[in-house]
Amino acid sequence: MLVCATVLRDIARHAEQAVPNECCGLLIGTGTGIESVHPARNLRQSPTRYLVDPADHFAAIKASRQAGLVVVGAYHSHPTSSAWPSQTDEQEARNADFLYLIVSVVTGETRGFRLVEGRLQAVPLQVTRDC
Repeated sequence: MLVCATVLRDIARHAEQAVPNECCGLLIGTGTGIESVHPARNLRQSPTRYLVDPADHFAAIKASRQAGLVVVGAYHSHPTSSAWPSQTDEQEARNADFLYLIVSVVTGETRGFRLVEGRLQAVPLQVTRDC
């Protein structure tokens, strides 16, 4: 999956601002790449859980459609752990068509995952120049 470098910077900035809690948001793009992010409010306000505010999700859908794009996934942060899915992340992942990005505030790494047969499996991210 292609990811614009600015997208990763925007997600990292959002993650740092949300500490000590997890941040979350939606990924906007096409079937082959992520072009922008739509930050969302975390209704759980938790360092280990997130829930995208439905109003923010609908706003992301509307904004993406107006730009001729779609919501292709979601992102969230791990403020105190690595960028690998937690047991909760796996249990709450529902959409096999989504790309799930996790950023670790501790290591600065961002990893992508897709739901395959009920498990989140890593997918390679190819960082492109700024969009």
